[in-house]
Amino acid sequence: MKKDIAKKETLLSRLSNRIEKRVSAWLLYEEKSDIPPFQNFKKMSAELHPADVLLFEGKSRISLAISVISQSQWTHAALYIGRCSDYAKGSEMSALLKHYYTGDHSEPLVVESLLGKGMVITPLSEYAHDSIRLCRPRGILKDDAVLVVEHAVMQLGREYDLRQLLDLARFIFPYRILPRRWLSTLFNYKAGEATRTVCSTVLAEAFMHVKFPVLPILEEIDENISVRKRNPRLITPRDFDYSPYFEIIKFPNVNYDQSFFGLRRSGGYREMPWEQDESTYCDNANECEPKKSNDAGKPISNEAGL
Repeated sequence: MKKDIAKKETLLSRLSNRIEKRVSAWLLYEEKSDIPPFQNFKKMSAELHPADVLLFEGKSRISLAISVISQSQWTHAALYIGRCSDYAKGSEMSALLKHYYTGDHSEPLVVESLLGKGMVITPLSEYAHDSIRLCRPRGILKDDAVLVVEHAVMQLGREYDLRQLLDLARFIFPYRILPRRWLSTLFNYKAGEATRTVCSTVLAEAFMHVKFPVLPILEEIDENISVRKRNPRLITPRDFDYSPYFEIIKFPNVNYDQSFFGLRRSGGYREMPWEQDESTYCDNANECEPKKSNDAGKPISNEAGL
């Protein structure tokens, strides 16, 4: 009897794994794009610091779903951890990195949680052609930045929590028929117990570990402001962009800032390589149409504030 139950469980687990893999493959499918990203990847890579948060504008089906859920173009977050060669040989961190990453030790790396893979280490070069936003924790101490990175690296191996993503969608867009707290995993959070997670939750936990704020809860008590930790399961990638405690640092791919002996010159935008044909507006790279005009033949203004 026990053997029959074990066989059924094995068959069910195999079937479940196959279904999960197919669903994951379908959700992760993305169409290739030839549109160049806005940021200069080479310059950005040279200026990164450990504990910098990188936000990505994904193009896969699940990225589109996350974009709808979070109401933001930033659908994924990762933490920059430096290179394997940055860590002392024989240290616990060096051993962990070598266990989970077998590539070039001089390669810049990020840790992230991915559907179908879980918490993994990824070479930054994998995102060379993606749109990226660099969010730097403002004023973080060097020692605390090290602790943030260590805490995130310690989470390597955790599985991706698709259920949390679905519950987050229900939380943001609650239905009256199904209360958002009913059978939800979001509100049963206890630090250190979860074996599954999503990208932004791991990063929020890492910063909370050193009491660095992402989007804390502020309460006014007797004319004094009290700061409380926000549930990390409710943090989304856009929160690092929105947070006043993170600086947004940009490296334009087409940059008009020109300097002479460190002095920035104004007006460089006039020398950008603008398209000579000024008779069209473009919605996307391959969707350009002639400017619309009114009956008097003048271009339509945007005075309505649309």
